[in-house]
Parts: sequence; C-alpha cells; structure tokens
Amino acid sequence: MVNSIESARAVVHALRAHSITDVVLAPGSRSAPLAYALAEANDRGELRIHVRVDERVGGFTALGLALGSQRPAAIVTTSGTAVGELLPAVMEANHAAVPLVILSADRPDELRGTGANQTTRQAGLFGHHVRSAVDVPAGTDPTSFVAQALADAQGAKGPAGPVQVNLAFRDPLVPGTADSSERPTTVPVLKASSLRDPSEPTTTTPPTAASDGTRTIVLAGHGAGELAAVFAQHLRLPLLAEPSSNARFGSSAIGAYRLVIEHFADRIERVVVFGRPTLSRPVAALMARTDIERALYVPEPQAWFEEGRRSERLIDSLEGLLAFAGKGSEGWLEQWREAGARAEAALQLRLDGEPALTGLHVADAVWENTTGNLVIGSSNPIRDVDLAATGDWHPLEVYANRGLAGIDGTVSTATGIALAAGIPTRLLVGDLTFLHDAGGLLLGTGEEEPDLQVVVLNDFGGGIFGLLEHGEPATLERYGSAVERLFGTPHTADLAALAAGYGVSHRLIGTVDELDAALEVPIRGRSVLEVRTDRTGLRSFHARVKQAVAAAVGR
Repeated sequence: MVNSIESARAVVHALRAHSITDVVLAPGSRSAPLAYALAEANDRGELRIHVRVDERVGGFTALGLALGSQRPAAIVTTSGTAVGELLPAVMEANHAAVPLVILSADRPDELRGTGANQTTRQAGLFGHHVRSAVDVPAGTDPTSFVAQALADAQGAKGPAGPVQVNLAFRDPLVPGTADSSERPTTVPVLKASSLRDPSEPTTTTPPTAASDGTRTIVLAGHGAGELAAVFAQHLRLPLLAEPSSNARFGSSAIGAYRLVIEHFADRIERVVVFGRPTLSRPVAALMARTDIERALYVPEPQAWFEEGRRSERLIDSLEGLLAFAGKGSEGWLEQWREAGARAEAALQLRLDGEPALTGLHVADAVWENTTGNLVIGSSNPIRDVDLAATGDWHPLEVYANRGLAGIDGTVSTATGIALAAGIPTRLLVGDLTFLHDAGGLLLGTGEEEPDLQVVVLNDFGGGIFGLLEHGEPATLERYGSAVERLFGTPHTADLAALAAGYGVSHRLIGTVDELDAALEVPIRGRSVLEVRTDRTGLRSFHARVKQAVAAAVGR
C-alpha cells in the first residue's frame, strides 16, 4: 500500500523513464500530490512544468508541446469539470494521432457516487477518443499502469494518440515530514514496437501496376511529410500539396492547384494520396470520382479513418506505390507546371490591383516571411495560404490542428509548439479563432514565455461562411439578416485592449508594406499583429481571382 505522495512520485518517475520532459499542470486540490512530485522533479532539472489556470488551454498547450517535440506530453488536472475541459484537445489528439497523456486526479472509490464535492464518474470519460483509459485505485502502485498507458500513447496497439490515467488519491494530499523524496529505482519501459502484434493483417489491396507514361497526380494532405515531394519529383508527377503537408516544395509542386484542377480533370488517370487532404472541395470531388484509380499510402496504422471506410486502394509499401503510380507521361508535369505558373502570376496580378488588404495578401506575406515554425488556424487562413503559398519557399515546419479542424485551442497549441524546442513561431488566425482561445495568452508570473507572434486577420466575424452556400445571393436575399447574425457572428471586440490586458504587445497593420516590414523583424517574446479587412466583398473578390486564373490558364 502506497500513500498519495508516493503514488504521485511513482507517476512522475514513470513519465521520465519514457522521456517525457514537458508537463502542463492546472491547479487543483485533489491533484496536489502530482503537483508536489512534479515540483521535486522540476527542481532536479528532470522536466519542465507549464502552469495554466484554464484546463482547456492547458490541454491544447500540451498538444502543441507534443507536436513540437515529437514525443508525448502530459496534462495534469484535478477532479470534476476540470477533466471535461480536456475533451476538445483529446478529440483533436485522437484524430491527429498525437500522444497526449491525461493524468486526471480523482477521489477514492469510497467517495464516488456519494455526492462528495467535485466527484463524478470521470474514469473513461473520453470514450473512444483515447487509445486506453485506466483507473488506478487509491493506495495502488501506479507504475505499471502508467508504463502501459504511455506505450499505448506511442502506438503499442495501433496509431499513436491520447491516453487517460485516472489516479485516485486519499488524504493526506501533501508531503509529510516522514515522506521520503527518493525516487523508485526501476520502472518498466514498454515500447510500442515490441507490443504491436506482427501477425495483425494489414488492410491493403495489391495494386495494379501502371505502365510508364501515366497521367497520375500526387495529393499531399495534412501530415504527408517530405516523402510526398520526393516521390512526386522522382516520378515527374504533379504534386498538389496542402500547407500543413510539409511537402509543398520541389520541382513538382503546383501553386494555386485547386484553381487549376478543373483544367485537367478529364485527363487525370490515377491519384496517389499521402496524408489526409481536407481543405478543398475540388480535391474532395476528385477523390470521390469512381472513374479514376486512387491509392492511399498507409505504411502504418492511421488514426484519421476507420478500416473499411475509405474507397481508395490502401498500399503499405513504397514498392507497391511506385508500381501503382508509374512515371509521368511525356509533358504531363510540364503542362501542370505551366498552368500553375500562370495561375500564380494571375493571382499576384489580381492581388497587386486590389486596393484593400485581403486574407490572400496576408497569407502570401506570412508564408514568404516565415523562417521559423508556422502554425495556421482553421477556417479561411489555411485556405488562403493554400491558394497563395508558392513552392519555392517553405517555413521550417508547418503545423495546423487538422485532426478535427476546429478553431478552439489554436493560440494554446501554437504556444506549446513554440515552447517545445524554443523555435520562434508565427501563428496566422482569424479573429474568431483568436477570440475563442484568448485565454491562451494568459501566462502566470514567472512562467516561460514563448517566442510567438500571432497574426490576426480581423474581419469582425466569420468570413468563411460568405464563401460557402450561406453567401450565395439567393440565400442572402431570403435570409440575409439571419445569415449575418447566426453565421457571420459580428462583433466589436477591441483586440488591442485584449492583448494589453494579457501583457502582449499589439500593432495594427494597414498596408502590405507595413505587414512585410513587421514580419521581417525577428520574433522575440509574444506579440500580436492585427490586420483589419472587410468581409462584405470577400465572395466577389474570390470570384474575380478565380476568373483571372481561369482566363490565364485556359489561354
């Protein structure tokens, strides 16, 4: 039988044994044993603690730390509603295969179901969104439970992802004079590679080999990685790469591709997919076509789709993928590159002729001026970057919460990414995304400050809905006021005052030249660049862009 402090120390030692160096902690009473044990480890220089008063902010900060460090990060909460605040981050981590470790403190069994304060059935609260969930009874040595959970988080039984370790603690919750601070001597370390069953069948379909001279394209969705660019370049195939694919570079990358697809739609024979494409309706329409052979590269278990739910061939080897794709036919890549170059030129000409700043201006400037990490918010910003980003420049690493593509927790995720390795990081978001996670700007006194610049495209509402069906003239004619209130969600929030309230510097940007100059300054500490735009003309502006590109590519 171990007391609460001994149990907490065993948990922390198990975290360190699995190379976890960053733990986010939200304050609370029931989680006090973990707080004291973490403080001891922090004093020994074994790990870093990041304190956040908002559990939702803490969950996304831990998510960002895991993304930026490429290893698990943990979040500690007290009992009750505090645990429920983690659900959005857990859902994102599930679908994006991020190893997020939830350490939720709880009342002992004798207090559950009795009406005891801050007590609910929180073990298993996250359901199928976690790879595993374990309830550790009070007085039990948690070492083996934590070791197994950490192995599961790193892919022991399938894709990597979040896990929950629910830890019951009895009073006393603070160290006593007789408590030894010595650490346990051994901890079992379970590795994912040693636990996965090698006899598990792979969900792959033997590919039909393509002869050389095919009209194949390569789609690189979120998380595709550099391999997609190398693959496309090797076979001389057009590469249509989303910004967060981290594959948007090289001689095969096609700029403004989603405005070019329709000009080649009838000639495409095969599609090879890396990662998870999520951004564009033209790509989604292409992937839904049954007259085109499509293959999805799945070298390991994936978290973003369920077995049997994708219609593409699933290919788990590069050899099979090379055979399926074949080398591009003579002139195939060159035709795409010429069309892409014309599209980019037409887009730039249209931007140069636009009197007011737009999201595409901001996306273009942010992409071209970011040398460190870039985090892109959902909604319009990532779609603007998808249109404006060229293939001749690439930030160090591009991140986005595309697991579920929500706007929540984006500031906190970027904060975690910036803290993970100390790399200057730029975040591009819309105003609603910024406001949704404004609490992510709060840092307690003495907390480590990241080098993070937040560029906010402020159109005082939800601009993306004007580009969707809700912005069509027929819809607006009948439901105009309702669309603006219920989808546009207008506001008059003062972002400068908000930033000042959190002690973050703010600058209002009015021109492209001002924006370029501000983005060229090295990122030190935290700052907000606010770019105000008018969303009322957004739909017509995008229509003009599309018309200009169509005219340039079609001639």
